[in-house]
Amino acid sequence: MKRFLILAMLFCCSIAFAQNVKRPDTYNYNRGVEAIQNNNAEEALEYLNKELEDNPNNGYALAWIATVRKYQEEYGRALTAVDLAIKYIPKKDKQYRAFAYIVRAEVYIGLDEKDKALADFTSAVRETPDDADVYEKRANLYYYMDKYDLADKDYQKIISLDPGSVMGYMGLGRNANAEKRYLEAVEQFNYVTKLASDYSSGYSFRAESYIGLKKYNEAIDDIIKALDIDYDNKAFHLMQEVADSTMTPLVAKLKIQATKNPNNSYWPYCLGVIHERTKSYKKAIDYYTNSIEKDLSPVTAERIANCYSEMGNFASALEHINHAIALDSTDYDYIMAKADLLYESGDTKNAILELDKYVNRYPEYAFGYYRRGWYKDNSEDIDGAIEDYSMTIVLDPSYAYSYLGRADMYAQKKDAESATADYQKVIELDTIPNNGSCAQYAYWGLGQKEKAIEFMNKVIANDSEDAGNYYDAACLHSRMGETDAAIDFLKTALEKGYRRFAHLEMDDDLDAIRDLPKFKELIERYKKMFESEIEENIVDEATYEDRIVEVPFTKEGGVCKVKCSINELPLYFVFDTGASDVSISSVEATFMMKNGYLKSTDVIGKQNYMMANGEISAGTVLNLRNVNFGGLNLDNIRASVVHNQSAPLLLGQSVLNRLGNIEIDNIKGVLRITHKVKVN
Repeated sequence: MKRFLILAMLFCCSIAFAQNVKRPDTYNYNRGVEAIQNNNAEEALEYLNKELEDNPNNGYALAWIATVRKYQEEYGRALTAVDLAIKYIPKKDKQYRAFAYIVRAEVYIGLDEKDKALADFTSAVRETPDDADVYEKRANLYYYMDKYDLADKDYQKIISLDPGSVMGYMGLGRNANAEKRYLEAVEQFNYVTKLASDYSSGYSFRAESYIGLKKYNEAIDDIIKALDIDYDNKAFHLMQEVADSTMTPLVAKLKIQATKNPNNSYWPYCLGVIHERTKSYKKAIDYYTNSIEKDLSPVTAERIANCYSEMGNFASALEHINHAIALDSTDYDYIMAKADLLYESGDTKNAILELDKYVNRYPEYAFGYYRRGWYKDNSEDIDGAIEDYSMTIVLDPSYAYSYLGRADMYAQKKDAESATADYQKVIELDTIPNNGSCAQYAYWGLGQKEKAIEFMNKVIANDSEDAGNYYDAACLHSRMGETDAAIDFLKTALEKGYRRFAHLEMDDDLDAIRDLPKFKELIERYKKMFESEIEENIVDEATYEDRIVEVPFTKEGGVCKVKCSINELPLYFVFDTGASDVSISSVEATFMMKNGYLKSTDVIGKQNYMMANGEISAGTVLNLRNVNFGGLNLDNIRASVVHNQSAPLLLGQSVLNRLGNIEIDNIKGVLRITHKVKVN
C-alpha cells in the first residue's frame, strides 16, 4: 500500500489549490481523504462509503475509493467505482477528472488491457495538457509496450514543460538503452547527472549504457557512485553482471570504498555478493563475516549459510541460517532454507517439521507443498507425498516436477492409469531441455527409452558443466537398470562437484546401483575428498552466546521512551519498531555538529523519508559512531536527520536489528533484550 499512499498524498498536494471548482467539504469525505493521508486504507474506505450513503453521486469519493481498491488489487470494484467517478466529477474540474482517468488506466494495466489504459492516459492528457506527470505515466506504458518512438515524444513534452526535471531525460535515455542506442543514452544520462548530481539512477542507468558499449571501467565507476549515493537496486544488480565480465577492477574499486568507509557494512557485503556469484565461496564468507561484524544482518547470515551449503558444509550452513532466523523470525524464507539444509544433512523428519511451519504460514504458496512432498517422497511416505504433490498441482498446474513426483508415487502404488496421465502431463509441460528439466524421467515412465535418453543428452549438452545434470543422468540410467552407465554418470557428477551425499543415500532412483561395490567405493572415496575439502575451507569464526539485559522505559503519549546516548550525548528516544533507522531532528543534529558530537566525516548521504502524517522530507544520512542503549554499546549505526524541527527522535530497526529478541514488559516497565555477545 505504500506506493498508493504516496501517490494519493502527492495528488492531494497538486490539486489542493485548484480555483473556481466547488469540491465536497463534508465530514465523512474529509475524514476519508485524511485517512488516506495517514496511511489507513480501511478507515478511508469506511468514511468514504459513509459519504456515498449520504451523497451517492459524489464522484470525488468514488475516485478515492477506486484508488484504494486498485492498490488492494480489487480491480472489479475499482473499475465500477472509477467509471461512476468519471460520470459524476464535474467537467470543469479537469484535475480531478485527469486523476480519475489515471486511476482507471492503472486498473486496466492490472487487468492487462493496455490499449484501454493508453486511451485513458490520453484522456488525462487532454484534461491537463500542462501536467508533466501525466505524460510520464503514458510514456512509461509506451515503453513497456515497446513503442519507443511514442514514448520519446512524451518525454520530449515533459522536457518542454519542466526542463529542470530529470524524468524526461531519464526516459529518453532508457528508451535508447532498450534499442541499444547506447551512445545516445550516455548523452542523456550525462545531462541527468549535471541536473542532479545526487540522483543515483542517472549513474546506474548510464552504467547500463556503458556495459552495452563494453566500457566496463566507466560502468564500474557509475555503479560505485550509484551505490554510494543510495544503495541503488539497479546498480546492485549491474554490479553482479559486471562481475561476470571483469572481476579484477570491480573488486579493486569496491575494496577502495571499503577502505574509505571502514565502518560501513555495505561494501564488504557487496564484495561477498560478487565472490559468491563467481563461486569463490570461501572469500565470500570472509567478506560477509566482515560485514556482519559491523551490522548483524539476517540477510548476510543467510548469505553465509548459502555459501556453506554450496561448499557442501551443511552443518555450518545450518548454524548460520539459525542465526538469520534468530535475527528475523518473521521471514519464512529462512525457514524454507533451514528445511532444505536439514534435508541435505539427512534429517528428513525435522525438515518436514520446518516445512509444516512454512506451509501453515503461506498455505496458498505451491512450492511449500511441493518441497514437503519431495521430502516425504524420499522418506517413503507415499500417500503424504501424493497429497502434497496434488496440492501443488491445484495451486500451480504448470509446474512439471509436481506431476512427475506424483506419477512416481502412483507407479509405486501400481496405479498405472494415474501414473501414465501424470507422465504425459510432464511431457506436455517440459518441452525445452535445460537444467531444470524432468521430461526424461516421464519418457522412461511411459516406456519410451530412446526419447528419454535423447532428452537427457540434450539437457547435458545445454550445460555440460552442471554437476546436477550428470547426477540426473545417473538416476535415469539407474531407473533403466543400466548400472555401468549410471555409475559412470555419477562419477562425472562427483568429479564436477556434486556433494549432496545425504540426498544421494536417500534417493530411491539409485536403488539399482546402491549395493554395487563400484558404487560403495565411489561414494567412500568422494566422501573422504569432501571431508578434506571442508577442512581446507574452514573459515575462522567468532562464537556468540546469548545474554539478557533489561532496559527501563517510560510511557508518554502512548509511546515508549528510552534513555540512550549518541557519541556520549545523553538523549531520550521513542522506541519505534516500525521505523527503519534511528531518526533525529535537525535541531539535535545541529547541536551535535556545533558541539563536536558529530564530525563532517559522519555525514554519508541523503535520502527521502515519509513522516507519519504523510509528509515527505529530505533527510541527511549519518553514521553514528556509537549508540549506547541500556548499557549496550553499538558502533556505526545508520541514522537519518529529518529536516523538520518537530520530528520525533526515533530508535528504529537499524539499532533493533543489532540487538536480537526484544520483549516489552509493561508490568515492570522494561524492555527485555536477548542479545548475542562475541566470545572466544
